[in-house]
Amino acid sequence: MPRIESVDLNLLAPLNALLEERHVSRAADRLHMSQPTMSRALQRLRATLGDELLVRGPGGYQLTPRAERIAAELQLALPRLEHVFTGEEFDPAAAARAFRLAGTDYTVSVLSGALLAQVFAQSPGSTVLFSRWHHTVFTDAEHGMVDLLVHGGTAPPPLRSRPLFEEGYACLVATDHPLARSKTVSLADYLDCTHIVVDVTDGRQGHVDRSLEALGRPRRAAVTVPYHTAAAAAVPGTRLVATLPQSFAIQHAVPGTTTVIPAPEAIGPMTYAMSWHPRLDDDQAQRWLRELIATTVRTG
Repeated sequence: MPRIESVDLNLLAPLNALLEERHVSRAADRLHMSQPTMSRALQRLRATLGDELLVRGPGGYQLTPRAERIAAELQLALPRLEHVFTGEEFDPAAAARAFRLAGTDYTVSVLSGALLAQVFAQSPGSTVLFSRWHHTVFTDAEHGMVDLLVHGGTAPPPLRSRPLFEEGYACLVATDHPLARSKTVSLADYLDCTHIVVDVTDGRQGHVDRSLEALGRPRRAAVTVPYHTAAAAAVPGTRLVATLPQSFAIQHAVPGTTTVIPAPEAIGPMTYAMSWHPRLDDDQAQRWLRELIATTVRTG
């Protein structure tokens, strides 16, 4: 029997047409081929398969037993082949996909409520898994362990990124902190304070510490915590300063206990983005999720 690599797959469409039409001329018309061309295709198919396939009978052409078996196989195989070449259609309502995201507790808090409402409204059979942020998360995305990252700053190659929103920073302090009533905070006053650092990567708080280190003015970390929520919770009753995304700081301020003051101008706003591996560029489910996230952030 011939091996698949030795078979001319251009004969597949004529084979299917001939077996369904059971007539050379009708098969030729169906594929917009001339009758002589279809006749030559039939001769090649007979030689390749070692079977007559079509034989003349009293009422016209009839299928040989081998041709009947082939016709039954083609009914199953051709739709699958068409699916391979036409691409996957994603129907959220009927899907049961597991979407794996990673981000800090801040980015999860920005997305989770509104995003999950949309995900489950449109795709109730799907699930969403948020993983914590850690120092090898970009590598995890490269290796397929996570589908999508939502983060501040930039992602390294080969990951692709799409900006989502920009967020400034503010400081959360106790209401009796010396700077609690300040309308502006100078860099010098800020650096004189003791700080809570959110360990985003390698003991540093990403954009905040990069901005200060670029000026040669690093801050002193009195406390390091793994989450933004833990930083906000550690402030009451101390002289510590937690530098947090502004909306997050406002959300977690406790009236009468903590208050929000501006961060120094040296700590500018941060652009947040979503990033993914290029192999997911054309995955219909992942494209749907990315568009849903972009819309959620834009309208949220």
